[in-house]
Amino acid sequence: MDLRIFTEPQQGATYDTLLTVAKATEDLGFDAFFRSDHYLKMGDVDGLPGPTDAWITLAGLARETSRIRLGTLMTAATFRLPGVLAVQVAQVDQMSGGRVELGLGAGWFEEEHTAYGIPFPKEKFGRLEEQLEIVTGLWGTEAGKTFDFRGEHYQLKDSPALPKPAQKKIPVLIGGHGATRTPRLAARHADEFNMPFASIEDTERQFGRVRAAAERAGRAADALTYSNALVVCVGRDDQEVARRAAAIGREVDELKRNGLAGTPAEVVDKIGRYAEVGSRRIYLQILDLHDLDHLELISAQVQSQLS
Repeated sequence: MDLRIFTEPQQGATYDTLLTVAKATEDLGFDAFFRSDHYLKMGDVDGLPGPTDAWITLAGLARETSRIRLGTLMTAATFRLPGVLAVQVAQVDQMSGGRVELGLGAGWFEEEHTAYGIPFPKEKFGRLEEQLEIVTGLWGTEAGKTFDFRGEHYQLKDSPALPKPAQKKIPVLIGGHGATRTPRLAARHADEFNMPFASIEDTERQFGRVRAAAERAGRAADALTYSNALVVCVGRDDQEVARRAAAIGREVDELKRNGLAGTPAEVVDKIGRYAEVGSRRIYLQILDLHDLDHLELISAQVQSQLS
């Protein structure tokens, strides 16, 4: 079971804070540092000093880390034109020496689009499908040849399909709860399917849909990696769990129902239950980015038992 650190910087984080967490992620032996791609805070937080751009952040971290994988859960297809996104991600992959992964979703948070003047189209899923075709098509075009695409939303003609990423194939992550279109899209384009903030029962059901869709598409179901994203709140005892829950404005019972919360033993046990339904990777949503002792505890007493 891989454990990855997943941050939500729109809730309030500077680049320096993210760099500190990324370096701790690397030093403590976690597999990867991922971040959300949002421009507006959610809920009852001030969000200060304001949003940071996901791919600018990852470009910086690419030069200041050496081992961990770097990526997004999820970049919104509404934020960037697909050709521009392909260039950005390929460049960050080069800057990292081939450690980048792209999580790409349709986009859903209308208020952040309104706040920053970003168009929020009614038909988003079709745009996501075309973006996946274009981004992967540009990266996969043989050097010296050109790429053309004519879709309903995007058209490219005689693209040199440059630059190329450092990796032969950048892993693409697709996720979500949709029962029909999401599994079909994942079966066609994804290297990894991620189930965000879901129960074990809902995870098992959705993984089954994706596996069936992959087989219908002529792929082996096990060709995809299956993963979860879950909030985490670990403490050595009940008092420490309660303190960490209060620091992020959550209730312990709710965190235990909907995430990974409790003592290391409790969290290891619950991760094992996700593993039983096919999860092979967990993105640990860390909401208090200043509590590095939390990361150290997870590394020492959770990750060590899973490896």
